Amino acid sequence: MRRIGAELIFKHAYMVAAHGMAMAGASTALAVLLHCGLCSVSRRGGGGDRDFGARPVRPEDLLDRPEAAPDRAAMRALVNGRRVCITGAGGTIGAELARQIADCGPAHLTLIDNAEYNLYRIDLELAEAHPKLPRDTVLGDVRDPDSLACTFAYARPELVFHAAALKHVPMVEANPDEGVLTNAVGTRNVAGACISIGARAMVLVSTDKSVDPMSVMGATKRIAEGYCQALAYSSAAGDLRLVTVRFGNVIGSSGSVVPLFQRQIAAGGPLTVTDPDVARYFMTTREAVQLLLQASALGAAEEGGGIFVLDMGKPVKIVDLARRMIRLAGLTPDKDIEIVYTGLRPGEKKGECLFHRAEPMVVTEAPGILRARSRPADIAFMRRRLDQLAAAARERRTRDTLALVAAMVPEYRPSDGVLSATPADAGFAL
Repeated sequence: MRRIGAELIFKHAYMVAAHGMAMAGASTALAVLLHCGLCSVSRRGGGGDRDFGARPVRPEDLLDRPEAAPDRAAMRALVNGRRVCITGAGGTIGAELARQIADCGPAHLTLIDNAEYNLYRIDLELAEAHPKLPRDTVLGDVRDPDSLACTFAYARPELVFHAAALKHVPMVEANPDEGVLTNAVGTRNVAGACISIGARAMVLVSTDKSVDPMSVMGATKRIAEGYCQALAYSSAAGDLRLVTVRFGNVIGSSGSVVPLFQRQIAAGGPLTVTDPDVARYFMTTREAVQLLLQASALGAAEEGGGIFVLDMGKPVKIVDLARRMIRLAGLTPDKDIEIVYTGLRPGEKKGECLFHRAEPMVVTEAPGILRARSRPADIAFMRRRLDQLAAAARERRTRDTLALVAAMVPEYRPSDGVLSATPADAGFAL
């Protein structure tokens, strides 16, 4: 194999993967990226040149368990012949939802995203894979209720999958007003649009970071969950089923640690891990969306909806994942590639939970899908608080925003110093 600088290999791998994303989808592109980036890495230095040969790596290779077998009949029964809308359709989960839903024969598909290139990429992929599927692409933002109302009035979706969110913990920690407006207020806007056109079901894509959150991102997603549950158990929902599906990290998603480790291995190291005890739940994009659709089918068939939690096995230590990736590259951890610890980032927890202590776990009939017993709040209270929260965030009164988030999510444990800057007389006590 010809020897070449690590930086050139990574650039080539990135270009191949970018083409793969447009042609074959994010999960396939990740496999391409890992394969190209790990095929051969040469490191030049005082010790001479070194070739790092490696086998191709698939996302499944990084799991400690087999993927759950999908119930394709349930997925198809949910989607087939129905008009479907996906928010955040250009993201990792949104795009995979679009692929799998398109395979199930919807009557029409509406894709909404505020990122032009991401929306173009998934639209191009669907045009090639499903040329006869009626679909619309909408450059829109869930923060804009008027835009949503116009889109929903035209598209008339029966099923709405709400995947649009700001998910990068340190980024949202640094921009809490934006996190509130997208994750919390945006969810209220989508639910309102669903009710206005008589949609059958809305599925909120949530995260394990909403359980006992220490980050603004997790707390805003918990507010989104709480609003959907409060609405589901009120007369205001009408016939709308509001389903929440909660799961952990997706291997290879935007912002995931896996592409970061791949780049660091391609460069010859070191691999950076924030803390030796940090552990996360993991699943592949394909598996997450398959189970998400199955859980949606369960929730859409029940009055009110509910919170469903995907069984992700046991949490995996990030340092163990790093070591596994190094070994899959044909290298030896701490010998060929060093691992260094950089310290926890703002809002980061060492471990995540899938269930809150007040949410007893309920086993469902579907393998790989669990249910959390809901703890709905009063819808009038949620609406009043969300109005206050939206006003504070729009006016960029960040201290008031954070105080309101803490008032709405009592278990929210902010990172050091975030609430210490909030005035004691903010006046937002429950």
